[in-house]
Amino acid sequence: MRTLAASTLIGEFFVIGFAGLVAMKDDSLSMATVWTVCGIAMALSLLLCGMLTRPGGVQLGWALQAGLVVSGFFVPMMFILGVCFTGLWWASVHYGRKIDEAKAHWAAQAERMAQAEGAGRPDPA
Repeated sequence: MRTLAASTLIGEFFVIGFAGLVAMKDDSLSMATVWTVCGIAMALSLLLCGMLTRPGGVQLGWALQAGLVVSGFFVPMMFILGVCFTGLWWASVHYGRKIDEAKAHWAAQAERMAQAEGAGRPDPA
């Protein structure tokens, strides 16, 4: 799951940065506000890459997804991109967990087979 979700977060990092550039053109928003909010969101997306396996990491990722959708009130295209990345986030978490379960199953099966092979051979000593 970590690889898929981290890939989604890296993509979001760039989208947030580009959305900040678009938001700078809005006269009602100050540059300091835009880059403070974008900087925090970009930092969060990078930090989450390392926190995905820790408790609460995936939930913080969901909060970031909600923030992306809500940012559509300032940059309307972010409604679409936020929904797209929320779908990617869901797929990353959902299918990533399935892949992790399959890998664990295959590793356990390989270990059982190795133990069965080792039990059937006489000790060379």
